[in-house]
Amino acid sequence: MASVTIQMPPHHQTVVNRFITACQQDERVLAAILCGSYARGAADAYSDLDFALITTEDAYAPFIADKATFIHQLGEPLFLEDFGLPHHIFFIFPDDSEGEVAIGQERHFTHLCRGSYQVLLDKKQLLTDAIFVGTAPTTAEQTEKLQRLVAWFWHDFSHLITALGRGQLWWAHGQIEVLRLMCVNLARLRHNFADPYVSDEYFKVEQALPVAQLSALEATYCPLQQDAMRQAAQVILRFYQEVAPPLARAHGIPYPTGLEQVMVT
Repeated sequence: MASVTIQMPPHHQTVVNRFITACQQDERVLAAILCGSYARGAADAYSDLDFALITTEDAYAPFIADKATFIHQLGEPLFLEDFGLPHHIFFIFPDDSEGEVAIGQERHFTHLCRGSYQVLLDKKQLLTDAIFVGTAPTTAEQTEKLQRLVAWFWHDFSHLITALGRGQLWWAHGQIEVLRLMCVNLARLRHNFADPYVSDEYFKVEQALPVAQLSALEATYCPLQQDAMRQAAQVILRFYQEVAPPLARAHGIPYPTGLEQVMVT
């Protein structure tokens, strides 16, 4: 199989074909898939390329160590980084093709993506009836995130009070952004405690929950002005006080009532 034609822009199709060829020619690679929005049939003009490949057991560690060399077979990247994730690598090519490759091994690969996928190569029929379940955070990990959000809100709220009191408006504006994001993450946990992208900035927030649940926070996008930021701080505080205490109780986390009393009096 020299190529697989998928409905996508020509420059993306070129990268897909190069990926398939590189996997075909590499004896270490047993199978490869396309996942993400292209595999779901939900791609748009802004979609990137989500690949995954499966190596032999013996080749896995060496392949991981030299994964950048593999990517250079697809093009000369302007950006190449794994962000500390050894089994991933992210790339951007000069033609604006952007994507990532997830790397698994023969005995452990169903975590590489979740849901729909398209087989690009399967040398040993590993993918026959394969179901990719992805990875999900554990309840303990999500509980730790919630505990950190509930407690650290007051630490950063204290910084906001200090910044406003000193008239340090840039610092204050930065703290509003920090606190707003905390509230968004609390809302994500309230809507879906298993949300894997909590604490990942605003990544796919429109898909994570009905954005009407965040409508109150729209008023916190304010000018760099003392009064406007004080009003934004009040909105954020009310949002937090509505969401955080019941969420903490539901997951067995002690709510810092004493700390709240100190901060709001």
